[in-house]
Amino acid sequence: MTVTNNKTLSDANIDKLLARAGREVDEGLLPSAQVALAFNGEVVAEEAFGDATVDTRYCIFSATKPFVASVVWTLMAEGLVDLARPVVHYVSEFAGDGPDAEAKANITVEQVMLHTAGFPHAPLSPPVWDTAETRVAAMAAWKLNWEPGTRFEYHATSAHWVLAELIDRVTGSDYRDVLEQRITGPAGLPRILGIAPDDQGDIADLALTGEPATADELEAAFGVRELPETEVTDDAVLAFNRPDVRAVGVPGGGGMARARDLALFYQELLHNPNGIWDPAILADAVGTVRNNLPDPFGIPANRALGVIVAGDDGLANIRGLGRTVSPAAFGHNGAGGQLAWADPATGLSLGYTTNGYDRNEVRQPRRGTAISSIAAECAVDIS
Repeated sequence: MTVTNNKTLSDANIDKLLARAGREVDEGLLPSAQVALAFNGEVVAEEAFGDATVDTRYCIFSATKPFVASVVWTLMAEGLVDLARPVVHYVSEFAGDGPDAEAKANITVEQVMLHTAGFPHAPLSPPVWDTAETRVAAMAAWKLNWEPGTRFEYHATSAHWVLAELIDRVTGSDYRDVLEQRITGPAGLPRILGIAPDDQGDIADLALTGEPATADELEAAFGVRELPETEVTDDAVLAFNRPDVRAVGVPGGGGMARARDLALFYQELLHNPNGIWDPAILADAVGTVRNNLPDPFGIPANRALGVIVAGDDGLANIRGLGRTVSPAAFGHNGAGGQLAWADPATGLSLGYTTNGYDRNEVRQPRRGTAISSIAAECAVDIS
């Protein structure tokens, strides 16, 4: 990928970004939030709002996923993982012996990473997720919702439990430690998965805010009067306030980080200054759309190998990347409004975190669209 260097920062737009990022905190909807904007490898704007500092950590939910995927990219470079191989090549117990065993035996690593593996709702929760042995036993018992490779439906946590076990098997080490050793450590970032209870004092507790959108609001925004149920329930969200859950390090959604950690991680993906990833694999992983199947709402997935690509079809905002990023922008947001992306066309990357879980399914994504759209315009052409 090529990052252009003919850009400079707009102080006026950065001021707009900071004001917009703090608005819901000022209005009393969110207890706290952080925003960080990075450019040319450095944080160029950062602010905390409400009961927080820039050093407060937050649960970043699914913004965790690219961190875990990026470990797999390093294993690909070393020949330890082949996307075309079935998961059972690495985790032999995965298929189990149930009625779906034959189909599960053919699920590839790539399908798992692209959310086309067919087990989007596979259960794995405490205390089963506490040990590798119980996790693998649960995976073996999973049933398929549809034929792998034929559909796209977001695997909120299940797919990344499989990736975590794969990482464990091929490295012989714990996936949480491997992430720190291979990715965040070399990038100069703190540990984000598997935070020990005695190291959780600076993590902001999550709080539910607002009221769910009405049926009329949902229909006006999404064309449906009711959203499908997912595993992301109020109880599931608040579980991440528990020290034991934070310590487990749920690979699909349990990362703990600051906004600056997100912004700087995406700078690493843009520039690879520490040589963490093989350049060709990195460019392919964040730039090649491998899954363009429609989601349940009919929106093409535009998924690369662990991130979502904005695309040129005018749907970047629906994919969580705002309205003004370039088609090559890529990222992955998290539940409750966490934002994380980079844009190769400008060299900008954004991190936004909050501990206010806004239950209004219309207002929360609109806030993300507004913040991301302003952030994407903070770099302008050099005149």
